Amino acid sequence: MNAAFVHVRFDESVRAARLRNASDVHLQPGCVPVARVDGELETLRGAGWTSDDALAVVERFLGTRERAQLESAGDVSIALALEGCGAVRLHAFRTARGVALAVRLLAQNVPSLEALQLPPVVTAFAQQTHGLLLVAGPTGSGKSTTLAALVDHINATSARHIMTVEDPIEYRHEPKRSIVTQREAGRDVASCADAVYGALRSDPNVLLVGEMRDTATMRAVLTAAETGHLVLSTLHTGDAPQTIDRIVDAFDGAAQPNVRSQIAQTLIGVVCQRLFRRPGGGRRAAVEIMVATDAVRNLIREGKTHLLRNAISTNRDAGMIALDLHISELRSMGEIDTGSQVFAGSRA
Repeated sequence: MNAAFVHVRFDESVRAARLRNASDVHLQPGCVPVARVDGELETLRGAGWTSDDALAVVERFLGTRERAQLESAGDVSIALALEGCGAVRLHAFRTARGVALAVRLLAQNVPSLEALQLPPVVTAFAQQTHGLLLVAGPTGSGKSTTLAALVDHINATSARHIMTVEDPIEYRHEPKRSIVTQREAGRDVASCADAVYGALRSDPNVLLVGEMRDTATMRAVLTAAETGHLVLSTLHTGDAPQTIDRIVDAFDGAAQPNVRSQIAQTLIGVVCQRLFRRPGGGRRAAVEIMVATDAVRNLIREGKTHLLRNAISTNRDAGMIALDLHISELRSMGEIDTGSQVFAGSRA
């Protein structure tokens, strides 16, 4: 099929999904375009997609480095802006039927913390000058959006140097009261860990690491938090205690006591998210909040993470809330559909 015609079809599918307020578009070989709207898959108008169609899109948007990664690793992601469609994240990946595409439609503008309706303690976290703040949750639970809102709040309310390390860059931040330096792993620097260590020589006040995917990045993040910076990052974990365990377990046994000490010393808090459908459409985040009180720090230092659940449940006055309690409260207020849960779509 003519490449120019494929490009038009691609743009039309993304534009149609944007008009339906979708979070994602799936272009699979042998299937018609499909959009995810409020967590549910809905078909879009258009002919079936082919692997050759996907390769035409790859040729259009991916550079030599990205195409080589797709060939060697089997998948690659880039962020881009489509005219009339806004910012998207394009993920190309090989399947048994050929190359497929998944397109995440990013928010047109960086949402505010107020718009996300997150508890006030999250705003208080953003006002800290040093320490480690972790945002956790399953894939597509709104972690990147929450991080972007945190950065935007810091950018608008204080004069600091904010550096981000992302793969890929999803939200573009223009300077307000702060200056914002954004780097993309694999393009601007070899790895997230290298970028973190490099950032420490660039006079940052705030460091955002899009995701702690490996032990090297975790080690670099803990070092940055120890050296007096405010560090924000994410993990794919289900709750606050599991988030702490995931970091500790990434290190060998001999290193774990020191890692627990580093976390206890630097942690500000953990925000765990789930997305739920609203009764009238759209999504709302339910959250678990763990604040690093002295008691929480002691439990982490002593390796008693199994007791953190009780600490969260009994310290509402400190700003903590358990996920199941927040879900129950939102349902009783009619904010979310009973029984609904959305794991796909990054915008709360």
